[in-house]
Amino acid sequence: MDGIIVGIGEALWDLLPQGMKLGGAPANFAYHVSQFGLRSCVISAVGDDSLGREILDTFAAKAFDSQVQIVPYPTGTVQVEVDADGVPRYDIKEEVAWDNIQFLDEFKEYAAQTIAVCFGSLAQRSEVSRRTIKQFIESMPQGQNRLVVFDVNLRQNFYTKEIIHQSLKLCNILKINDEELETVSLMLGLNGMSPEEQCRELVSKYNLKILILTCGVNGSYVYTAEMKSFQPTPQVVVADTVGAGDSFTAAFISSIIKGKSIAEAHSMAVKTSAYVCSQKGAMPILPAELTAN
Repeated sequence: MDGIIVGIGEALWDLLPQGMKLGGAPANFAYHVSQFGLRSCVISAVGDDSLGREILDTFAAKAFDSQVQIVPYPTGTVQVEVDADGVPRYDIKEEVAWDNIQFLDEFKEYAAQTIAVCFGSLAQRSEVSRRTIKQFIESMPQGQNRLVVFDVNLRQNFYTKEIIHQSLKLCNILKINDEELETVSLMLGLNGMSPEEQCRELVSKYNLKILILTCGVNGSYVYTAEMKSFQPTPQVVVADTVGAGDSFTAAFISSIIKGKSIAEAHSMAVKTSAYVCSQKGAMPILPAELTAN
C-alpha cells in the first residue's frame, strides 16, 4: 500500500442546474481514493483566475495532495444539463488550462512513487497534456504490480482512434461503459461481436489485467483473462450521475491496492457509485460504512 495513486488530466467546474460543483474525472478519482485512506494526488492545471484559485482552495480544504499548475489559460468549465433520469449532457469548453499541463521536473519524483494512475481520453484532446500523461506513465516504476487505468470517458468529439489505441497500449486496466464499448469496438474493427466477446478481445489484444464494463441500470462486469464478475446496479433515488463512474473506479482500485479480491473490489465499487448517484455533484463525502473497509 506504500506509494501514491494519481489522477492526471482535467480539473474543472461542472456548471450544474443547482450550481457550480468541482469536477473532472481525474480529480474526482483522486479525491475518492483519498476517502478510502490512501495517499492520492491530482495532477492538472488551472488558470490565474478566481475559478482556478477556488479549485486550489477546495483541494486544500479537502486535504488531499494536488500538483496543479497555474497556466495562462482560463480555468476549465463544463456546462452540464441533467435530464429527468439524472443523466448528464456536457458542453465542455475548449482552449482551457487543463489542455496545457506541462511535464514538470517534480513530476519525475511523483511518478517514481506512483503505484497506480488513472487517465482518460478527454485531457488528451491537446498534444501538450497528451504528451505529459504519456511521459508520466512511462516514468512510473516498471513491473507487474503497477496499475495503469484508462478510464475512457468519451466526451463530444474529443477523441480519435489513434488516441484510443495508444491509450490502450499504455494501460493495463480498462474502464469503459456500454455506449463507449460500442464506439471503441467500431473504431477497432470489433463490431459484429457480442459485448462479452468484444471485452475479451480487448483483454487479449492489449494484454489487459482487468477490464471493467459498466452498463448503467443493467449492472456491471469485470473481466480478466481467467474470470468474469457481475454485479447488479442497486436501486437508489438518483440525484444525478455526475462523477459516479469516477467513484466506481476509485473504490475498485483502492480495494485492489488494499488486497481485496476482484469480486470484493467490484462489490465495493458498485456500492460507492450508487451512493454518489444519490448525492448531488461528483465529490460528496462518502459514509464511513463504505470507506472503513
